[in-house]
Amino acid sequence: MQRFERNGLRFDVVDSGPEGAAAVVLLHGFPQLPSTWDPVAERLQAEGMRTLVPTQRGYSPTARPSRRRDYATAEAAADVVALLDAAGIDQAHIVGHDWGGSQAWGVAGWHSDRVTTLTVLSTPHPAAMIKSFRTSTQGLKSWYMGLFQLPALPELLARKTLAKSLTGSGLPAACVLAYEAAMAEPGALTGALNWYRGMPFSARTPVGRIRVPTCYIWGRNDPALGRPAAELTADYVTGPYAFVELDSGHWLPETDPDAVADALLQRMAS
Repeated sequence: MQRFERNGLRFDVVDSGPEGAAAVVLLHGFPQLPSTWDPVAERLQAEGMRTLVPTQRGYSPTARPSRRRDYATAEAAADVVALLDAAGIDQAHIVGHDWGGSQAWGVAGWHSDRVTTLTVLSTPHPAAMIKSFRTSTQGLKSWYMGLFQLPALPELLARKTLAKSLTGSGLPAACVLAYEAAMAEPGALTGALNWYRGMPFSARTPVGRIRVPTCYIWGRNDPALGRPAAELTADYVTGPYAFVELDSGHWLPETDPDAVADALLQRMAS
């Protein structure tokens, strides 16, 4: 399949591998692209799996609603269910990074019957994140989330500083160029930032504890997501749980695709 629709929005999908094989949905975050997952997807396909990588809401001109509430995690999780329905897939391995990780937690929390296994990169469980605001310096690390609630100003600042910020956070140069070019398209940056602006609406629907087999992969040098939230995540998973700590930063799909693929395959096999 090349695309699916939900509530009048049209999402492009990179669908690779045998149609009847075990399916893996790979969800990108800010300000990434479906190509973020290419090295990981190739490893999974080499193991005989089918990978589906959607272009997220806000990133495509055909799936870019204007209301903040339309970027709540519940809406993003429902996008994944619509993707599975369109592909005729009852259950899939769900994988997400950054905002795609928050989305993946939501899918597993609210639609566990559609999830074979869950693997989240970098992003802690939402409840662990909230608790870490009260018990650690995570709130200081996340100061930009408050700034991004403002209209217009974040776009003005990001146009000037995005490439420098991405480079400084450890993203490889080729990815910086690709993401910066994508965010320069009309409306793309606002669509991507709207995931942050949807946070107040996401908080109205807690994700709850996760019952499906789960793997959480975290880079100990992540400048945005600290150890307290990472370690607290275990408190919100009641299913089989693995915590994989890498000597890396935030951009795990781009910098550590083999380690990510190894952890994914181990979680799926178990």
